[in-house]
Amino acid sequence: MGNFALAHNRIRLLVLVIAVAMLLFGVRLVQIQAVQAGDYRLRTLNEMENTRSLPAPRGAITDINGLPFARSVAATSIVVDQTQITNPALVANLVAPILGLTVSEMSASITGTRMWNMVYQNAKPALWQKLNATLTTYNAKFPPMSPDRIIGFYPERGYIREYPSGSLIASLVGFVNRDGKGATGLESSMNSAIAGIDGKYSYANGYGAEIPGSQSEIIPAKAGTSVRLTIDRDIQWVASKAISTVVKSSKAISGTVIVMDPKTGQILAHATAPTFDPNNTSKVALIAMRNPSVQDVYEPGSTGKVMTIAAALEEKKVTSETVFTIPYALKRSTKTFHDHDRHPTQRLTTSGILAVSSNTGAIQVGELLSNQTLYDYLWKFGIGSKTGSGLPGESRGILPKVSEWSGTTAPTVAFGQGYALTAMQATSVFATIANNGVRVSPTVIAGTSDPSGNFTPAAGRTSQRVISEQTAQAMRIMMESVVSTSGTAPTAAIAGYRVAGKTGTAMRIDDTCGCYRGYTASFIGFAPADNPAYVISVTIQDPKGMHWGGVLGGPVFKEVMSFVLQSRHIAPTGTTVVPVALDEKALKAKKVADAKTNN
Repeated sequence: MGNFALAHNRIRLLVLVIAVAMLLFGVRLVQIQAVQAGDYRLRTLNEMENTRSLPAPRGAITDINGLPFARSVAATSIVVDQTQITNPALVANLVAPILGLTVSEMSASITGTRMWNMVYQNAKPALWQKLNATLTTYNAKFPPMSPDRIIGFYPERGYIREYPSGSLIASLVGFVNRDGKGATGLESSMNSAIAGIDGKYSYANGYGAEIPGSQSEIIPAKAGTSVRLTIDRDIQWVASKAISTVVKSSKAISGTVIVMDPKTGQILAHATAPTFDPNNTSKVALIAMRNPSVQDVYEPGSTGKVMTIAAALEEKKVTSETVFTIPYALKRSTKTFHDHDRHPTQRLTTSGILAVSSNTGAIQVGELLSNQTLYDYLWKFGIGSKTGSGLPGESRGILPKVSEWSGTTAPTVAFGQGYALTAMQATSVFATIANNGVRVSPTVIAGTSDPSGNFTPAAGRTSQRVISEQTAQAMRIMMESVVSTSGTAPTAAIAGYRVAGKTGTAMRIDDTCGCYRGYTASFIGFAPADNPAYVISVTIQDPKGMHWGGVLGGPVFKEVMSFVLQSRHIAPTGTTVVPVALDEKALKAKKVADAKTNN
């Protein structure tokens, strides 16, 4: 009986051991088949088949309506296993004409001991098909294993970047390098999102080339995120044409036009001249690839006077009708400042100082503020700090600390020199006045779409109140006089619409000599003046000959703004221009007329 019990226990133990072993085997089988199946498959394929990277297409960059500025299209790179080329001279003579290469270039790429060498990068698929057909026809003359057959060429799937709009918006969008990574512009700053994630595929090897139909995807490629810009391609086209024309006619170094919605901060157009074709950058100088709207800084000149006068209004140091004695020249500290045109001493109102763009008048307005107060307002308007646009390479501009000011700094700053800003910052200043005194950070990004097409709007823009609504309204009324027949930019007036703005003609710093040489001509304005819908800035660097901002920039503003108002169906407000007195004589006449009306 004892022997039977002992045998029974041994059988039970054996059954238990077998059960545990089966359980462990089952767990391992599940782990291999389910959990680690991908890893084992990849390892097996790497050992038994050939694997290659499966490039991911970059996301598109489009305008606000989905029209592409940048997109990825299928391409085929042609590579060679040099160890399989038995007669380089014969192969070079046969293949070079097909690929459009010289025989020497072809010979160099196929001769050697490398098992992988690039022959032609990012070719159109049709080119590979032509080469493959030629080799197939040639090889048909020989038995399958003949050493006279040409083998060793094979394709690698990929994508090339295409820019359908060419040079239209190149400085903003940028371009990609030969390796497919963003080099400049949004292609660079948003590369991590746009690029996507490469996958991997396997293929059967047939004499050094992929056997058609043998490809098997192991890890799928994940397409990049697409970016929808706030840019309207039609408005961009008009702005680009207008600025290119004036830069060419004035023999200027460069020019910029920015169209902005002051309420949302969205940029509708961002045009620069000269520009370049991102489809062909081999001979383009690096400096031409810059984005001047945020990377180039300049002294604004008279467009900066709007900040000085707005600050004085906000601090209740002046009204639009405060009268000043305006001489042609005015000495401050060690320097004598003067207006751009010689004139007898005048009695101008604050509005008149702005309308005729008097430097000596702006100096006197600025002197009603302390240096620190003037500095603080420039800072609140965004001078000396980035706009928040997120564009790569954006400059903060230059705004010296008050402790660094000399005896001539304050008067210089008052009429728009002695500090520097970017075209984007200058546009933002006027957008602040147009938006009832609230500064909204500009943006060119409307949102993004994932590979499935799900759109995510961009986050809302930051905002900050700079001046009161009352001050902004007063400034807008005063700025309407600039485009009147008595102002410096009647060329910017648009029939049927109330337009406000300011001209600028600033001496320009020449980096080659560290001195003032040439001018920056500009005009920045908005319409309708009493309910601004859009702000447009025009900046022209170093024009030759005629260099006044009103003469050069005004017509460009008018052309672009007219198109914007029409295309966006912005009707005239129907209100009348509020008359402002520009000098003491007109002010007295206005007071007499007002008294008669009230009686």
